[in-house]
Amino acid sequence: MTTRETIFPAGRHELYAVHKYSAAIRSGDLLFVSGQVGSRTDGLPEPEFEAQLRLAFENLKATLKAGGCGLDDIVDVTTFHTDPDKQFETVLAIKNEIFPTAPYPNWTAIGVNWLAGFDFEIKVIARIPD
Repeated sequence: MTTRETIFPAGRHELYAVHKYSAAIRSGDLLFVSGQVGSRTDGLPEPEFEAQLRLAFENLKATLKAGGCGLDDIVDVTTFHTDPDKQFETVLAIKNEIFPTAPYPNWTAIGVNWLAGFDFEIKVIARIPD
């Protein structure tokens, strides 16, 4: 049986402690990253949407780094959106900054009606480099 190792980025434990989940789990050569949101260090959402989106990606990068990965190691992305019609243009613009060239990771976008006070969430699976 493959062992599982919990991964936490430095300085971002408030949401994980309150809601009792791990930022990521390393299993074999894969890193399964929990949904990352645009939370400040106190666990509250960044109020402005674009800033919240950018902070979610910064939080994602910190979690990937803690697990020995980077953005180029991502193979699968799932994003959750509270108002896709209004948000998608901004999401695509920032996503294109984050992933500017092929090969792009798989991506599934899902519209939802609740994200615990947040407007965007991103979860990924990454392959840990040798």
